[in-house]
Amino acid sequence: MADFLGMMKQAAQLQSKMQAMQDELGNVEVEGISGGGLVTVRMTAKMDVKGVKIDPSLMKPEEHEVLEDLLVTAFGDARRKAEAAMQEKMQSLTGGLSLPPGLFGQ
Repeated sequence: MADFLGMMKQAAQLQSKMQAMQDELGNVEVEGISGGGLVTVRMTAKMDVKGVKIDPSLMKPEEHEVLEDLLVTAFGDARRKAEAAMQEKMQSLTGGLSLPPGLFGQ
């Protein structure tokens, strides 16, 4: 019984550490730049896209907002796929152990 209680305590500590890490990642922002600054993507370390900027010289000025919106949508789709791959990787790291959804803040 003591082993079980110890395991539960360790699991709670791990969950707490994982939640703290997830919270920290949500506050860190990075900026990707391409084309010498013509295209800029701003996102959190949790891969939440915060904004996209494209220099109007790359397209017709009246269409640039549509392109920006489409890029944000594409990045969101890529983020969801990356999260699914991360969950799959976590499952392989736990040896296929079936853990309740959200146990580690995902």
